[in-house]
Amino acid sequence: MAPTSEKWTGRVGFVLATVGSAVGLGSVWKFPYEVGENGGGGFVLFYVLGLIVIVSPLMLAEFAIGRAGQSDARISIETVARKHGARRRWGIVGVLGVVGSALILSFYSVIGGWALAYACETLWSGLPVAAADAVQARFDGFMSSFVKMAAYHSIFMGVTAWIVGRGVAHGIESATKILMPILGATLVGLAVHSLIAGDAQATFRYLFHIDLTRLTARAMLEAVGLGFFSIGVGLAVMITYAAYAGPEINLRSAAIIAIAGDTAISFVAGFAIFPIVFHNGLDPASGPGLMFVTLPLAFSAMPGGTTLAVAFFLLLTIAALASAISLLEMPVAFACRSLGWGRSKSVAITAVSIWLAGFFSIFSFNLWREWFPLSAYPIFASATFFDVLDFLTSNVLLPVGGLMTALFAGWVLPSRFFASTLNLGSRTSSLLSFALRYAAPAGIAAATIMPFLF
Repeated sequence: MAPTSEKWTGRVGFVLATVGSAVGLGSVWKFPYEVGENGGGGFVLFYVLGLIVIVSPLMLAEFAIGRAGQSDARISIETVARKHGARRRWGIVGVLGVVGSALILSFYSVIGGWALAYACETLWSGLPVAAADAVQARFDGFMSSFVKMAAYHSIFMGVTAWIVGRGVAHGIESATKILMPILGATLVGLAVHSLIAGDAQATFRYLFHIDLTRLTARAMLEAVGLGFFSIGVGLAVMITYAAYAGPEINLRSAAIIAIAGDTAISFVAGFAIFPIVFHNGLDPASGPGLMFVTLPLAFSAMPGGTTLAVAFFLLLTIAALASAISLLEMPVAFACRSLGWGRSKSVAITAVSIWLAGFFSIFSFNLWREWFPLSAYPIFASATFFDVLDFLTSNVLLPVGGLMTALFAGWVLPSRFFASTLNLGSRTSSLLSFALRYAAPAGIAAATIMPFLF
């Protein structure tokens, strides 16, 4: 099949789309509460190490495969494998990425709908009174309402499909050129306000002071895993995106900018959240509820809190949308290239299928909240369908995809492939091959398996 005709118009659009894919809710939502649950500075240190040891080599490998393959993830991997005397069955890595992206988007759209709902309903009705039971009651009421959750999930998924349906240049690239500056400006504005009005000293101490007494083996491994999962390598999204990049785009510098941009946004999110948490004497380790229960409680007690809350939840919505676009592009690209469908047909069928699958996650919070499908297994004794799906994608499909990508790139592809494709020196390409052969697989295995042993 001929190389894809879809292209980014330039380096800026490609980099912004890549950063948008990486950022998502992982940087703005998961990073702060993971730091909170695992003791602060020490966790942050190992998070950064995970980016260096695992994420950077895998992103460079996916970029190289995408540029050489010039197609969707499956065909790109098969093309590169065939050129280097390997079996086409390596293309299964791309198929796993497509399946993983679709499954993740099915519940990711639901969570994106939460952020959108909070932005809209706070704008319309304001915040509840500054009482923990009132804030919790709003959250519980929204979770129990199938109609509301379904409506916002539908809106979020519809906007995602509309953007992807417009194509790479006119849809994805144009959208990220608008969304990412808004996200960055809003986040910086919130961070500046929080650092001034909140407890900046406690925040810096919390994020950057390393307390070895709280640095457990489990926390270290979860930090490495967060770095791997937050960027999204292992889903082969970067293979698909790199296939749209022309030869004038320097993939090596794009990878560095994307990882640095995602990391910066994660830290700025911490600066936006923790000063408010510490100033109000709240618990930074309150888990996922930090975004939808703890922070609204803090906002409701602040002057101008409603405006700040609307801006914050708009920020969450934009972050989720930027990442959702890349997740939908994966199955759409597969349908276009591997199945030969047109983009409109591909978007319609895949988006509707994923939208329908999302209702299973919605049911988990209301109609099926007492149903635990895998309760026969102790680890899933109280896990809803949503919990099981989250576990399957985050702890099985993502690490398996990342591990197989590392093994393929490290053991099948020679270092000269990276030297020529990414314009690397011989020493740098050899170091990249070494990292893909040994460091990345070991890190992925440790981050995936070892937490269960501690």
